[in-house]
This record gives sequence, structure tokens and C-alpha cells, in this order.
Amino acid sequence: MKLVTFRHQDRERIGCVLKEGRILDFAAADAALAVDMLELIRRQDELMPKARALEAAAPAHATLEAASVTLMAPVPRPVSMRDGYAFRQHVMTARRNRGLEMIPEFDLFPVTYFTNHQAVTGPGDLTVQRHHLTRLDYELEVAIVTGRALTNPSLEEADAGIFGYTIMNDWSARHLQMEEMKLSLGPCKGKDFATSLGPWLVTKDELSLEKTVQGEVLNAAMTCAVNGKVLSTGDANSMNWTFAQILQRTAYGIQVNPGEVIGSGTVGTGCLLELNGSKITDNLWLKAGDEVVLEIAGLGRLVNRIIEVPGPQVPDTLVSMGPRRMDHAGKLD
Repeated sequence: MKLVTFRHQDRERIGCVLKEGRILDFAAADAALAVDMLELIRRQDELMPKARALEAAAPAHATLEAASVTLMAPVPRPVSMRDGYAFRQHVMTARRNRGLEMIPEFDLFPVTYFTNHQAVTGPGDLTVQRHHLTRLDYELEVAIVTGRALTNPSLEEADAGIFGYTIMNDWSARHLQMEEMKLSLGPCKGKDFATSLGPWLVTKDELSLEKTVQGEVLNAAMTCAVNGKVLSTGDANSMNWTFAQILQRTAYGIQVNPGEVIGSGTVGTGCLLELNGSKITDNLWLKAGDEVVLEIAGLGRLVNRIIEVPGPQVPDTLVSMGPRRMDHAGKLD
């Protein structure tokens, strides 16, 4: 199924995309499905059979024309959001462009970082402020959404815990990112303003997943076009770590819960930072008005347009409080 969260007549609903491209409104068809996407995922054993039956029946009274709805991120309020670093080509090229050797730890274990799960957007306008537009970049990624609670899973259990796949655009304000990461912490402000997901969440049964000893591999061509020009091409099957391996590492010693989003990291050639550094593009960065289209076979097209909005004039530097000393009584002076 291609599951969607959408707005219709100022109300947020969930549903699925029918073969004709129309949208089935679950709540209009069955009051038991008047839930949000997180609830559907958490109660999947109970609710997904109802949803699949409705998809097959496609009741006319609950069917909407696609043009009459506004698609949101399929999971607009995920439990958490992590991003990975799974494509060797991207990591190696980005490091080479900075004059660095390939880091050997890449081949030892998969890594992720937390990003802002409260700043999720879907298709449509992406609003940014002036400082974000200083070397604004896209990142072409695939993401999973977890469907089961996992702690210390086997690879088979990790794969079984994946509810579905979606497209992720990990927007990056490179000027902010590069400045703050000199402090060996982050990324933070260079990433936390927006992550786009969509246009829908695709359940695993619809996808070309190859079974391997390292876990399931998604075979899916990936592209990004800016203003109609294709700049990035790759395939999800070139991930050097599977999502099962990433989930196994992530869930070591903790519980990963249903409704968490984990991105793959950037596919090789999948961002302007890499393309500019390789001289494929010439100091090209996103600007207000640009249309960015990420497309992944089987997962759809995620289309965003960059819109600048007014914001405070953030100073380039702030005045530090400086070091503070303890007096002999153990109090801060």
C-alpha cells in the first residue's frame, strides 16, 4: 500500500493511493480507521487488514480526487528521526574533496545521528530563512519507518520490524553546518530546520526487496532534479550497510519503537556538496524559487519549492560569557 497523510477541508486524515491516482480516505470509509499514521502503525495487526480490505473495495463515497487534497509528510510527527551514513561512495568522495583519506571505521559499524523530528515537512513549499540559504543543499535519501518495538534484534527481526519505506530529503544549510562542526559536535543548526518526507509511505510488500545474509536490500533507482535538470543519480542497492544492520546497531541496548524514522544517508552524487567538490557542478547551491524533485523507483516523487521567509538577523558571532570561576566557598562568582 501507498499510505498518505493529507489535509482535506482543513482536517488532517490518513488514507492510501488507489491505482487511478485517487485518494481513499480511511476515516470516511470506516470509523475504526479515524486515526493518525502513528496509531495505524502501532496497531497494524488490528487496523492494516481493515485498510487493505478498503483498498480492495475502494468505496466511492470515501474516494477523493488527488487535486482536492494537500499531501503532508506521511508520518508528520515521528517518534524520533535518525539519519545514517550508509553509502560509501558519498562518504569517500566527500572526504576526498576535503583532502582526507577514507575513514576505516566506516567499514566497522553503521552510524546514525539524531535530527529534528519536530521539523518534518512533506511535499510542497519549503520555507527557509536567510542564513539557511547560504549554501543550501538537498540530500537524496531513502528512509524506513519502524513498525515494531526492537531491542537487540537479529538481522531477521530488524527486517521484520520495518513497516515501510519513504523518500527523505535531508536539507542542509552547509555554511551553518561547517561552522558548527568545527567544534566536533553536531550537525545541529545546519540540519534541524527541515527534513522532508513523502509523498507516501510504501509498505514492504509493494517493493523489490532482495534477501541477503546482511538483510533485505531495496533495488530502486534514485534521482534528484533541480529546476528540471537531473543532477544526482544512484540506486538504493548501493548502500554498504543494510537497514537491518543499521537497525541492529541502533537498537543495541535500547528499545526502538514503532513510528521512528531512519534515513539511509546520502546516495553517491546525491547532494551539491559532493557534486561541487567533484567539479561536476560549479559552486551551485539552492536558492529561493528553486524546485527540487527527488524520485525513487517504487516510492514516488517528492517535490519541494524553496521559499524564503523573513527572519531575525542572526549575528555572525556572539559575545561569549567567558570562563567563570568558582570562589573558595564553591559558588560561581
